[in-house]
Amino acid sequence: MALEDLIRGWDGEEVVVHHDDPTSSWMFIGVHSTVLGPAMGGTRLTSYGTPAQALDDVLRLSGAMTLKHAAADTSFGGGKAVVAVPDIPARGSPARRTLLLRYADLVESLHGTYETAADMNTGEVDMDTIGERTSHVLGRSKAHGGSGDPGAATAMGVFHGIRATVRRALGNDDLEGRSVLVQGLGSVGSRLAEYLHEAGAVLLLADLDAARASALADELGAKVVGADDVVGTECDVFSPCATGKVLTEATIRHLRCRIVAGAANNQLGVAEDGERLRDAGILFAPDFVINAGGVIHLAGSERLGWDDARTAKRLEAIGDTLLEIFEMAERDGISTAAAANRLARARIAVARG
Repeated sequence: MALEDLIRGWDGEEVVVHHDDPTSSWMFIGVHSTVLGPAMGGTRLTSYGTPAQALDDVLRLSGAMTLKHAAADTSFGGGKAVVAVPDIPARGSPARRTLLLRYADLVESLHGTYETAADMNTGEVDMDTIGERTSHVLGRSKAHGGSGDPGAATAMGVFHGIRATVRRALGNDDLEGRSVLVQGLGSVGSRLAEYLHEAGAVLLLADLDAARASALADELGAKVVGADDVVGTECDVFSPCATGKVLTEATIRHLRCRIVAGAANNQLGVAEDGERLRDAGILFAPDFVINAGGVIHLAGSERLGWDDARTAKRLEAIGDTLLEIFEMAERDGISTAAAANRLARARIAVARG
């Protein structure tokens, strides 16, 4: 679709489209909603086939961030940004620094409507660079006044969410002996695997980087599953922690699990896949609810003045929110994905009203 068609069909508040000629990059910022507070979401640094594909990512992901913040009750709205480049500059290179500083100027021009953070291919060092030009950035290193990488908080929130989902589906939240397949062993997935190991789960690990999967499996006494064999592997819990759209009409029919609960964003291919999971007897923990630990950590630590104890309680409360969603879904005869959307939109409606 053309850029104008994507924007015309979007239900958000504001989209910034900037072509940065000196760096040959497209910069997109989607401010989906500021009803609950300033829009907050990460910045992706990656390459796309066309600028329209990058914009489509921003519009879709910023809407998901609105639901995530509403479900997590963070006092922020939903936003997202993409810096689309022909080639990703190397970390620490002058080209990367120049690109990030020019992007930081764009963020600053919004005067706080949008607060950025790390996302795909960006991290706390990049946020430090962005922070040289704007204060509207979260997740800088602790040495530069931030709270660091939120990956551990995201993983802990998913861990609490898995326990709540296991409790709902299997009768109790004891993970001892439960088999959990973690797909994607990056910052979040690897930490989640460690938390699950400590809780006594039987771990199955999968990653596109076979060496990384093997190394972590050796450390945790886990079994490696080939990246192409994830769908169809028998387990109690399937935990997608890599790319999105892993749950589709084509894959759901081959799942051999009772639960899907993981950190990946936008796990459903289309909205109807929530119903397909329900019809298959699989309990789905909606992704924007279970993976909200990172934004809870960033918002609480850097903007709301929470101490570690309060942040830890809010991460644990992700499980309580999921139990509320599961109860709503059963009561109203709808999918858990639909129930999560209903809960988030109800909170936004109250604020707007």
